[in-house]
Amino acid sequence: MEKKLKISVITVTKNSEKFLNENLKSLEKQIYKNYEHIIIDGNSSDGTLKIIKENSKNIHYWISENDLGLYDAMNKGIKVATGDIIGILNSDDIFYPEALSIVNKYFSSNQDIDFLFGSVHKHKLMHGFYPEKIKWTFGFYTTHSVGFFIRKSSQLKLGFYDIQYKYSADYDLFYRMIVKNKFKGTSTQKNEILGKFREGGLSSRIKYLDFLNENSKIRINNGQNKFIVYIIFLLRILRNFKKLFN
Repeated sequence: MEKKLKISVITVTKNSEKFLNENLKSLEKQIYKNYEHIIIDGNSSDGTLKIIKENSKNIHYWISENDLGLYDAMNKGIKVATGDIIGILNSDDIFYPEALSIVNKYFSSNQDIDFLFGSVHKHKLMHGFYPEKIKWTFGFYTTHSVGFFIRKSSQLKLGFYDIQYKYSADYDLFYRMIVKNKFKGTSTQKNEILGKFREGGLSSRIKYLDFLNENSKIRINNGQNKFIVYIIFLLRILRNFKKLFN
């Protein structure tokens, strides 16, 4: 019999009134009900808090206060999470109704896995998990928000998001998770799509060179050979030349 694990979904908000209602509705429509929704708000000045208060019966924990950025807010959510599994759902992203049922199925039937990457609709269908690529590319997984779930026990062993990284603390977490700690993970089937990742958020506004610089720093700080990191850096610049000068 499939065990019903409790899933903690963390949403970080900051002036998120445009899409937050859609986010909340996607959780209300979940077929799987053994979850908690945690919202960490960064002192929003628009209508975000009004929306949170209007939907408070469906939000299990929320707080609004200043923070040190996106990843600091995520860390706050992890610290108060009471579930067996933790996932991130950005305020402008949504889950499909079957999402948490799929997540529970994988974790309850695979006791030895620490994490899961699910298929996600982005600009195209993102699918799969390719850990062997992590040292050479950035495209080894689907998405962080919507697509990534980790056992809380594994998260606590791994530690929190490193807030020295402004853009890519999730990449640092994945690097530590896969390369340094050798955690075990898997991915859903291609047709098991967890939700929709909306482009246009923080990850879409980052200057590409800033993104490359920070990712290179993460690789070096985690022990990757500097020469190899510099070669990857140059190859990425050449491949994405237009992004740097548009």
